[in-house]
Amino acid sequence: MTSETRVVVIGAGLAGARLARRLGELGTPALLVGDEAHPPYNRVLLAEVLAGRYAPEVIALPAPIGHVRARVTGIDRAARLLHRADGPPIGYGTLVLATGSNPVLPPLRGLFTPDHRLPEGVHAFRTMDDCLGLSAAVRPGVRAVVVGGGLLGVSAARALAARGAQVVLAQQAERLMERQLDPPASHLVLRHLRELGVEVHTECRVRDVRTAGGAVRSVELADGYALDADLVVLACGVRPRTGLAEQAGLAVHKGVLVDDELRTSDPRVHAVGDCAQHDGTLYGLAAPALEQADALARLLSGDADARYTGTRSLTRLTLTGPGSPLDLAAFGEPEGRPGDDVVQLTDATRGTYRKVVVRDDRLVGGVLVGELGTVGALARAWEGAEPLPADGPLLHLLTHDGGS
Repeated sequence: MTSETRVVVIGAGLAGARLARRLGELGTPALLVGDEAHPPYNRVLLAEVLAGRYAPEVIALPAPIGHVRARVTGIDRAARLLHRADGPPIGYGTLVLATGSNPVLPPLRGLFTPDHRLPEGVHAFRTMDDCLGLSAAVRPGVRAVVVGGGLLGVSAARALAARGAQVVLAQQAERLMERQLDPPASHLVLRHLRELGVEVHTECRVRDVRTAGGAVRSVELADGYALDADLVVLACGVRPRTGLAEQAGLAVHKGVLVDDELRTSDPRVHAVGDCAQHDGTLYGLAAPALEQADALARLLSGDADARYTGTRSLTRLTLTGPGSPLDLAAFGEPEGRPGDDVVQLTDATRGTYRKVVVRDDRLVGGVLVGELGTVGALARAWEGAEPLPADGPLLHLLTHDGGS
């Protein structure tokens, strides 16, 4: 295959690796270009590596046929060439951007050293190198502050607690995982973290990182209260990596704009995964990235009817540690509007909570914490977006074990 006809994928994360592998299976081999030193891996499971449950090699992804390590520095769309930091340019016929996202680094005083590096002990939590650096620094009794109480921050806090660290989680919002969970479900997550020994502060803002000798010593909250810290983990969300696309003159809003064929403003360039913005939506989740990769693989392999029309997926998380694990799932709109039908079942003793929101006879959201026996039936009802059976009471949705 010549450079004029081959498919080149920039980014060896979950979306890029899946796309390259699927293309190979469909008889359209692609060149996968990634800049990390590690083989492609499942980023979703990094917290399990940090917790010590998995070795790094356990979360490796199936290797695609062609993979080269290189840092792409620019795209020449006219010549269809990728410029890289080392080595000759790489030619392409069709280019796919799967550049993923970068961690958001909050504007904290003292966050960077004079040479624009993070101080010793301060870590983002996005890559395998981040994970291995944190893992090497964690030991029983180490004082760790996690900044951010979303999905990533909660996962990092429980992983550090599982390693014996003294963990404090600082969340600016009024509750944990406020984007996915309603208040009762969030409270159960809070209770679970506290049972693991995690100290949780909500409605507080970290404003300052204090260092001595180039290493972190504490973080200061907006009210002046200081938290001693040997480690600080920044879990403040992610931002799509769009730099290459912008430099190349492609249409970018929050992410790289793509249509139902996952094409950018240049028909020879596509985008998938965290960097892609489809129909106004940035997903930042594994399931949409995989669906996009699968759809684009079919399209580039000759299936002219292949399209990506959006994803309706659940957020699932298992919190492990001493005692029983806590499973949770959330989808759609967890808070009802006036006129919606809402059913909730709570068992405080067992720490379980189930809730569904129905609007115009359609399931529009739900939250389950604890027992997830009904998640399969709920997921199918929500993903299908079909009217619910008239003879099926709402309670049936929460009590029927449809398989998970």
